[in-house]
Amino acid sequence: MSDAHDLELLLRSTTPILLIESREEPRIVQLFTRLALRLGEPAFCWTLTDGLRRIELDGLGPQRDLAPATAVLRHIKATSQRGLYLLLDLHPFLDEAVNVRLIKEIAQEYERLNRTLVLISHALTAPDEVRHLCARFDLRLPDRNRLLALIREEAQAWQHAIDGRAFRANREAVDQLARNLLGVTESDARRLIRNAIRKDGAITAEDVREVTRAKYELLSPGGVIGFEYDLSSFAEVAGLQNLKDWIARRRVGLLGGGDPTDLPKGIMLLGVQGGGKSLAAKAVAGQLGIPLLRVDFGALYDKYYGETERNLRQALSTADLMAPCVLWMDEIEKGLATGGDRDGLGQRVLGTLLTWMAERQTAVFIVATSNDIQRLPAELVRKGRLDEIFFVDLPDAEVRREIFAIHLRRRGLDPDRFDLARLAEHSRGFTGAGIEQAVVSARYAAKEGGDEPTTAMILDELRRTQPLSVVMDAQIDALRGWARGRTVPAHREPTPDDGDWSDGTRRDLESPPAPG
Repeated sequence: MSDAHDLELLLRSTTPILLIESREEPRIVQLFTRLALRLGEPAFCWTLTDGLRRIELDGLGPQRDLAPATAVLRHIKATSQRGLYLLLDLHPFLDEAVNVRLIKEIAQEYERLNRTLVLISHALTAPDEVRHLCARFDLRLPDRNRLLALIREEAQAWQHAIDGRAFRANREAVDQLARNLLGVTESDARRLIRNAIRKDGAITAEDVREVTRAKYELLSPGGVIGFEYDLSSFAEVAGLQNLKDWIARRRVGLLGGGDPTDLPKGIMLLGVQGGGKSLAAKAVAGQLGIPLLRVDFGALYDKYYGETERNLRQALSTADLMAPCVLWMDEIEKGLATGGDRDGLGQRVLGTLLTWMAERQTAVFIVATSNDIQRLPAELVRKGRLDEIFFVDLPDAEVRREIFAIHLRRRGLDPDRFDLARLAEHSRGFTGAGIEQAVVSARYAAKEGGDEPTTAMILDELRRTQPLSVVMDAQIDALRGWARGRTVPAHREPTPDDGDWSDGTRRDLESPPAPG
C-alpha cells in the first residue's frame, strides 16, 4: 500500500474535510497534484502569501486577491467548481467565527457539490462545530527498505555531482543509519542522509552518531525528553557483573532476532545515592549501542490541566520513534509518587505511563532509577511492568579497586603508580562518587605543590571525609532490609573480609605510607 492509495480510498469515502498534520508541504502538494491528474479532479492550493492557484495545470497564476482566509473561503463557498482545495496553514484563522461557519457550510454542501477541503499544517485541531465532518490522514513514514533506497539515491547523486568519484560506505554503518532513521519523515531522512554523504563522500559510524543526534533534535524540540550523547560502555563501569550478564543475555531480544513476544521491557535500579545507578543506566545504552533518552520530570509538569499528561505522551511517542532505544527515568519516585496527590495529577501521569507500558510494541527498554522505591505505587514495580529490580549496593573491595583505576586513568594518571589495594582497603563504605571526589581533591592538593597526586594524598582525602555508610547509615540499613529477598544484587557477592558496613561503623584509617 502507498500514501496515494490510502488517500484515494479516503477521498472516495465522501469525507468533506481532511486534516493533515505534517511539515512536508511540498511532498503533500505533489501527492495531491499526481492524484488529481489521475482522477481527473481539479486541485487548488491556497497560502496566505500567494492566494489561490490551480496546481494540476501548468501556466495558471495565483489569484492574489483571494489571499485573505475569509476571502478564499467565501470564494470556495460561492463557486460551483468541484475539486480538492488544499489550505496551507489555515489554523491561525480557525478561531474566527465567520471562518468556522464558512467551513461548516462548505462541508454541509458536499453531497450536492463535491468540494473537499484539505487543511494542512504542522499542528491542527478541528473546531468543535466541524469535528464530526473531518477525517485525519497521516503520511506513511519510510520503512527500512525505503531508507536504504534513499541512501542509494543520494549516494548516486553525489557520485554524479563529482564526476563518478568512488563512494565509501561501511555496510554495518549503512544498516545502522537506516535503522536509526526510522520514525522521521521521508523529506527529513533524505536531508540527513544527503548531509552525511556530502561531508566526506562516505557513511561511517561517526555519521550514524551525528544523524541520530539530529533525528532527536527533530523529534523532541520541547526539552521534556533529553538525549544523552556521551554514553559510557560497560567496560568503564566497575562491578555490576550480575546486571551486565543479565543485559548481555537479552541483547538479541532487544535489537532484533529474538521472539517479538518476549521483547525485554526494562529494569528498575534501586540503591544508595552515588552508588552508580545513573552511570549504569548510561552503560546499558552504551553496551547495546542504541540511543539513550532521559525523561526530565521537572520539564514534564505543567500548571495547565491536561498538559502534563500530554507532555508525557509526547515524550513516550518520541521514544517509540527513536526505538530501539533506552528510556532512562532518573529518580522516578519524584515524578510518579502519588502520596498526597490532591488533584489526582500523579494518578493521571501514572495511568498514562502504565497504559503505554502495557500497549507498546516498540523496542524501548526502560531503565528506571530510584533512591526510595517504597514511595512508588505497587502497580509500577510489580512483575510484568518491568522485567527485574536490581539493587546497587555499596561497592566491595574489588569493585572499589576498579573504581580507583578508572578515575585515575580518566585523569591521565597511571593506576600502576598507586597502591590500589591499600586505597580499596581504606575506602570501605564509600560510594563510587565518593571515591571519585577523593581522587579529585588529591589532584587539587598536589597542584598546590606542583606535584602529581600520590597514594598518600588520596588516603589523606579519604580520612578527611565521612563515607555515605556513616552519614546515612539508618537510611541505607532500611534500604538494604527492603531489598533483601525482593531484588537481585547488581554486584557479585562481596568478598568475605570486606564487611557490609550495615552497622554504620567505620574503622580508623591507618597512617598513609610515605609519598610515592
